[in-house]
Parts: sequence; C-alpha cells; structure tokens
Amino acid sequence: MTVLKTSLRNFLAHKGRMALSAVAVLLSVAFVSGTLVFTDTMNTTFDKLFASTASDVTVSPKGAAGNDEVPQSGRPESLPASLVERVRKVEGVKDAQGSVTSMSVTVVDAKNENVGPTGGAPTIAVNWSPYELRSVELASGHEPRGPTDVVVDAGTAEKHRLKIGDTLRTIAVTGDLTAKISGIVEFKVTNPGATVVYFDTATAQRGLLGREGLFTQVMVDAEPGVGDDALKADVAAALGADAKDYKLHTAAEVADAGREDVAGFLDVMKYAMLGFAGIAFLVGIFLIVNTFSMLVAQRTREIGLMRAIGAGREQVNRSVLVEALLLGLVGSVAGVAAGVGLAVGLMKIMSSMGMELSTRDLTVAWTTPVVGLALGIVVTVLAAYVPARRAGKVSPMAALRDAGTPADGSAGRVRGAVGIALTGAGAAALVAAARAEEAKPGSLWLGLGVVLSLLGFVVVGPLLAGGVVRVLGVVVLRVFGPVGRMAERNALRNPRRTGATAAALMIGLALVAGLSVVGSSMVASATEELDRSVGADFIVQSGTGQPIVPQAQAALEKAPGLDHVTRYKVVDARITDPRGKVSTADLAATDPTYVKDLRRETTAGTLTDAYAEDAMSVGSDYAAEHGVKVGDVLTVAFTGGDTAKLRVAAITADTGQVDKGAMYTHVSTVARHLPAERVPNSLLVLASAKDGQEAAAYRALKDALSPYPQYKVSNQADYKEELQKQVGQLLNIVYGLLALAIVVAVLGVVNTLALSVVERTREIGLMRAIGLSRRQLRRMIRLESVVIALFGALLGLGLGMGWGTAAQKLLALEGLGVLEIPWSTIVTVFIGSAFVGLFAALVPAFRAGRMNVLGAIASE
Repeated sequence: MTVLKTSLRNFLAHKGRMALSAVAVLLSVAFVSGTLVFTDTMNTTFDKLFASTASDVTVSPKGAAGNDEVPQSGRPESLPASLVERVRKVEGVKDAQGSVTSMSVTVVDAKNENVGPTGGAPTIAVNWSPYELRSVELASGHEPRGPTDVVVDAGTAEKHRLKIGDTLRTIAVTGDLTAKISGIVEFKVTNPGATVVYFDTATAQRGLLGREGLFTQVMVDAEPGVGDDALKADVAAALGADAKDYKLHTAAEVADAGREDVAGFLDVMKYAMLGFAGIAFLVGIFLIVNTFSMLVAQRTREIGLMRAIGAGREQVNRSVLVEALLLGLVGSVAGVAAGVGLAVGLMKIMSSMGMELSTRDLTVAWTTPVVGLALGIVVTVLAAYVPARRAGKVSPMAALRDAGTPADGSAGRVRGAVGIALTGAGAAALVAAARAEEAKPGSLWLGLGVVLSLLGFVVVGPLLAGGVVRVLGVVVLRVFGPVGRMAERNALRNPRRTGATAAALMIGLALVAGLSVVGSSMVASATEELDRSVGADFIVQSGTGQPIVPQAQAALEKAPGLDHVTRYKVVDARITDPRGKVSTADLAATDPTYVKDLRRETTAGTLTDAYAEDAMSVGSDYAAEHGVKVGDVLTVAFTGGDTAKLRVAAITADTGQVDKGAMYTHVSTVARHLPAERVPNSLLVLASAKDGQEAAAYRALKDALSPYPQYKVSNQADYKEELQKQVGQLLNIVYGLLALAIVVAVLGVVNTLALSVVERTREIGLMRAIGLSRRQLRRMIRLESVVIALFGALLGLGLGMGWGTAAQKLLALEGLGVLEIPWSTIVTVFIGSAFVGLFAALVPAFRAGRMNVLGAIASE
C-alpha cells in the first residue's frame, strides 16, 4: 500500500512530464482499437447484407462465377426457367423464385457519365421480384413494369443526383438497355457501395442473358420447421441425375462464401494497419524509456532519501513500475475511446471513396478494449523496466549529492560492441538478400537484415552520436556562434539520451526511405520494360477488369488511322503435359499481330508459329517444370468446351513482368473449341496507328469509345503516367500510416527537450545571470532539437536506402531490374526533419525563456 501511495503521489506530482508519454500510448492504442472496431464494423455490415439477401437454399449453374467474379464472356451462366417450377414442387419448399443477376454491366446517365462505384464495389443489374423486397423497399415511384422502366438504389441516386424520370443506359454484353427511372429503393441494411439497378424479369432476361426463359439462380424458401440442410438434400434428390449440373448452397454456405470473398481484402487492411500500429508502439517505447530514465535521474536525491529511511531496492523498483502501470492505464483507456472515434473517421473516409459504411453497424467487440488495454499497459511497463531497475540501484548516499546524473560521455564499450555486431550481422543479411538467386530465401534474408540492422542502429546510436552530431554541428550549428556551440554540447552531453530520441525518428524515416526506393525502382523498372517490349501505340481496357463488350469492340475497330487491332482474351483450361501431369492455367488467346504489339523473347521456336492452327506457346518456367519442348503436344481441356490437342510451337522467356508465364494461342483456335456464347470477350485491346497518324488515331479511338466511359484509351505515355500515379497513391497511403509513428517520434523529441529543460533549470538560470538573453536561450534549445532530428534523419534515411536497395535487388529476380534512388524525396525528407526539430522545440524553448532567473538559480 505504501508503494502504491508513493507511486500515485509521484505520478500526480509529475503529471505534466508524463502527459506526452500518455499521448504516445493513447495514439498507439487508438490505432489498434480503431483498426479492430473498423474491421469488425465492416464484417458486421457484410454479414447483415449476406443474411438479408440469401434465401434458405440457392440453386445456381455448376459453372457460375464467384460472388466477386466477372465471367470472361461477359454473360452470366444460366439455367432454364423450367427449373423454378420443378424446385417449387419439392416437398418442404414454401416458395421458389427465379433470379437474374449480372455484374458484367456498366450504367451511365444522360450525360454519358458512369454512375457505378469507384471504390471497388460492383455494379449489379437484377430482375425485380418479391424476393428483392427482403433487402430493399420502394422509397418513391413504382417497380419496373416494362422495358422502358428501371429502378435504382437510393445511394446511387443521391450521389449522382438522379431522380424519377431520368434516363439510364445499361451497357451489357448483349447490347444496351435504355430506360427511365421509375422508382428508387432504399436498402433495409447498409449497402457497402454497390450500384444496383432493377428491371422487370423479361427485360432482364433479354438484356442480360440474351433471351427469355433463363435465370441465373433459383432462390428457395423452406416451409416452417424444415431446416436448410434438409431442404438442400430434398431439392438435390428431386433433381436426380440433373443435380450434377447445378450447385446447391444453404444460406449459411452463401454467407460463408461471401465472407470468404471479402476476407482477403479485410485481412490485408486489418493486418497492414495493425503493423503500422506496432511501429508506433515501437517508437513510443523510446519515448517512455527516455521519460522514465530522465525522471529517475532527476529524482536521484529523492530516491536516495527513500533508501536511507529504509526503502528496499525492490520497493523502489516497484514504485517506478507502478507509475508506468498508471501511465499505461490512463493512456490505454483514453486510447480505446479515441479508437472508436478513429474508426468512425475511417468509415467516413471509406464512404467518401465509395464504400458506404454506417454508424448503425458500429461494432465494439469485448475483445477490443481488452486488447487495447493489455497492449498499452504491457508495453508501457516493459519500456519502464530498465529505468525502474536503474532506480532500484540508487544508493542511500545519493541523497547527499545534487539531483541529476552526470553526463555520460561514453555510451559504453559493451553496448558499442553489441551494436556493431548487430549492425554487421544485419548488413551481411542484407547483402545475402541482394545476392540471392531465389525470391523465397532472399525474402527471409531481407527480413532478418532489416530487423538486425534496425536493432544494431538503435543500440549503436549513442556511440554514433558523438561523431555525427559533431559533423552536423560544424555544418549547421557553428554559423550561430557560441549559441550553436552550446546547442552542440548539450546534444553531446548525454549520448544515450540523444541516441534514443533520434532512434524514434529514425525508425519512421527508415521505412519512408526504404519504401521510396522500392516504389521508384518499381516505376523505373516497369517504364524500362514498357519501352523495351511494348510495340503497340495504344492500350484499351477497363479499370475494373470488365471485358470489352462486342459493341465497343466493333466501334474501336472502325476508328480511322489504325494499322491493326489486336484482341487479347483469357480462357480457363486444364492442361495435361506429356508426362500426364495436369495443371490449371489461363491461355491468352490473341490475334497474330500480338507479336508486333509485345516483343517477347523466345528460348526455343518462333512466337509467330504459335498462331498456326492448333498450336500454342508456353513460358520457360512451365517448360522447365513440366519437361516440355518445342514439338510436344499438350492436351488442353477448355472450361465449358472441347478438349484439344495443341502443339507447342514456341517457348517464351519468363524474364520480365509483362505477360510473364503467359501461354499464347490464336483466337480462332479457342473459337473452334468453345461454344459461341462461351467465347470470352477481349480483356484488353492493343492497337497501332499507321505511320504518322498517331495523334489522329489517338483522338479517333477516344471518340469511338466515348459512348463507353468504362473503357480507357491510353498511349504509352498515359500508361506510364498511370503506373506512376498508382504507385504514388500506394506510397502516399503508406506514408500517411507511417505519419503516426513520426508524430509519436516528434512527441519524444518534445518530451526529451522539456525534461532536459527541467533537469538543467539551475544551469539555465546561471547562463541567464551571466548575460544569455531569452532569445539566445530559445535559439539554443531549438538548435539542439534540430541537430537531434537531423541525426535521426541521417541514420534513418541511410538505413532505409540500404533496405530499399536490398529489396530492389530481390525484386530484380521478378523482372524489376532497375534501381532508382529518389534523391528529391530523400533530400526533401532530410530538410523537412530540420523543420520537425524546430516545431518540436517551440514549447520547451518558450517555457525555458519564461523561467525566473533567481528562482532557477535557487532550484535544486
């Protein structure tokens, strides 16, 4: 109880000095809690959606694509309408409804603007039936009653300012459906951002499936008391031998499949954000260690007196740890609460990007506060353990000395040796990663190198502080005269403290530099490969992966000024090699002009020969793995079609990223072995202009495809720019997440300076007494902060460039062979760190300047 009272008294007495450490804990816990709340809310949203849209049993064609897949032909798999009546007659069935659903559509308004989502959610066209009223309700207007009516969801109507009577054009593989909005529906649960349009059943069948008498699914409801599994078995039994042609799923199985479809996206987001939260925790550890180390140093006399009147080492140790426990508890409780606010903010951001999330579905599981509190408290107590042990070693004789500790000019020989050993081991691992001949072992070496080199720099930081700070002092501080020299000496006074403060900033900047090198190298490598291998002038494709509908294909082929147009289709197939080994692969069915549009190197044969009748090519990796050589015959079973014997006429070199591993064959070869309705549409189209007509052909292509805004025409410059933009957006997201770690690091600099000012109160008073002005004092503290920040930036940027270089050498195994250091980014970050140092010193410098001179001299 005495230890608790002492700890509580000390905690409250130094609450101002603890505040920034509490903020660091708060931010880190908030990021963890916010991530958990956000992902749990997304799971709840999708669970409710799946529950509201699933019938007790769903019957679908055997070859139907998954929930998030667009069929390659652009036409959904279908089943006969007669099946609905067969299922309806099964014992235990309350009702059965036929459903027509297609995600291979684009919806545009009267201005020819795409009203579909931009954040990755699908555009869905369905038939209106009583089944739909489970998940939606008419908010205004009426249901579709004929081919000129369409109903749209309220979210899309609000976002695009659509109203009843407006015209919508739905572009499908079978043609365009033009109708006026007759009604607007609202979802009974949260719609995560999909655009949904509804047609009457006959119109949906003709416009989406090509003719009436077809459905894509049969939705089956059970009589009361009949379980879903029993109903599924009864329907399968009633279908008899025909059951093999269909897939039957219960509501739970449909929900599980839906969850599995979104799980990959949610897991990547969740663990990526938790990873960045872990980085923030790591940075926060340095802040907490520095805080308690300085507090222990400043309370040396107090601790000595406690020891002199009978307090044991364990009691002193526990006293400091209890303070850390209180700090962790306060910061974690506030962090959990802030995490809920952060989750709501993330939901708003996602909504602005097209994924609608409602606070009605906000989910705070009991595990969230438990995980947040446990992490915050455990990390804080562990970070305070070393300072607590140091406090326990204070002797009773320390009560006779002045408070504070003498400056340690050396970081310690043992520490230096360990740091150099770790850094050397990390460097060796990075070199091993750069020289690896296979990606998997190279990745392990890279991970080991990053961890060891980071630990090494953290440990050896105080040893480097002396030399690096002196060099920075000559370059940056000496121009400020005596004030600059005093700032340099203050930074050198305690190398361990300077090293720990700089290390917090170093971690964030090392990751920024490493990722910048990787991102720039990826763009440079891709650009170099495009210049080397792509011969086509133009690329036409959809940004959402939708195939090009026939009417758009016909329009672009008629564009004037083109020398040739190359179709690129992807076909699913099972391939049996000469040894009898079967593998699943995607065949690229293209026109023979593809050899001009993409210059592929071959290790055997000639690629043009692969476009002969019943011929194909394979990649060098496949050839090596399966023992295939030119002249061998492969058995190719086309999904939904015939089985063909195709002769290997060429083996392409799998050395780059563009079409690596692709197997090519002629479009006509695929057409001979697939039914006409199953021949896929072009995934993309390549085109080249006639000599001297590039600009005119570019404009003509854009004009030809203007009625189809889902497709984008890019020349090589556009494609490179888009690639750079995509990598830049990804890096900006990463930099934004790393900003949390950098904010915590800045708090560490602020905290160190603030406690340092308190520690040097008498010294500051004496300097003011002998003539140092307030302005000079503030400048000295600001310069000290700047040199610490630059020290951390120098270490971090150097370390990050080493990581990035090793990672690029590893990526070179996958074809990304160009190393590019983004010097403009590196220099900008280095200069920016100086401003970070200035910002961090504002409050400590202001407080130091306001000190009463006599009071400061009289302080103990």
